[in-house]
Amino acid sequence: MDRVNVIEKDYAVFINNPNHFLAISDLTDSDGINIVENVNIIKSNKGSKVRKESINQEKRQYIAQETDSLNYFRKSYGDIVLYTFLENDVIIQDFTGNLQVANSPKGFEDAKINISHVFYIKKILSKKDLLKIYKLISKTKAKYLASKNLPIHISNILNNDDFLAVLSDVPKNEEHEFEEDDFDELNIKNAIEDSLDEAFKRFDLTFGILDYFVSKGILIGDLVEAGMELIHNADTSQELEKKLEAQIFKSLEDINVITLLMVAIRTEQDFTHNRIRELADKDESSILYADEILGLSVANQIGGTKATFNFNQYYNLKPGILYGLPPILNDVFAGFIAGCVSKVLEE
Repeated sequence: MDRVNVIEKDYAVFINNPNHFLAISDLTDSDGINIVENVNIIKSNKGSKVRKESINQEKRQYIAQETDSLNYFRKSYGDIVLYTFLENDVIIQDFTGNLQVANSPKGFEDAKINISHVFYIKKILSKKDLLKIYKLISKTKAKYLASKNLPIHISNILNNDDFLAVLSDVPKNEEHEFEEDDFDELNIKNAIEDSLDEAFKRFDLTFGILDYFVSKGILIGDLVEAGMELIHNADTSQELEKKLEAQIFKSLEDINVITLLMVAIRTEQDFTHNRIRELADKDESSILYADEILGLSVANQIGGTKATFNFNQYYNLKPGILYGLPPILNDVFAGFIAGCVSKVLEE
């Protein structure tokens, strides 16, 4: 019979088992391996109030973790009960038109996104098996989050302060014989991956082209400034700047433009981190021209034939932010600006 119950307060969540848990955890108030009756997840700065609660605090039959958020959900997977705790300071804001951007009122230096777990297996397991499960969960989480390939400023704030506790039942006597590896590894992986999928859905976090611009330090104002430097024989008024900015936003709603820009961003990442074996030891700047093809394609998609003729001028001059971008990106964004400027001057 499942004796585990959850007590929810406005300042804490108590996961209680009168028959006790065997726990392995990285919780701040824990010895690493404990036999406890309670797992206490406490709202930050509310610790003193929790200590007044008479939930076995005197006997030290608890482990505890402070967190800024008590938001969590519970799901069962056979003999697994998984409590997933969510902490998120990032929201999706409308930027302009159909474009949105991820932002945080705390700023990205102080913002957090944490997905933490209290993982309970309704079985009697050895400390050795519990440690194996702890390592399996940690590896599964790391692989899953790496596979998301999130913008770098989002990855930098993800799971820096997450916590993990793995719990099982406690044998009734010291003579209990353990079966080696008495757990379903695939079910554990599936449970963690499913909970992470659900967490991102509940965060309502998606990322778009502007988020990847931010990750590369590319601001719309910088693109406008670079474009204005390339305009000759025209009145470079504030009205023209506004038209160019509007065209940039309009172009960033084009799925073909987005695709070409993301190809450049992803490829630049692979080159920078030597992920392509055939190119790892080569100076791609002397042999690579695919970036120019991408730049020409972006220019043509936005501004047509005239923009492709202007591309070489923009590619060679590299004004403003273009000069500071890495090789593939500066070519492709030269094409992007060439297309936007050519389109504006046509009107």
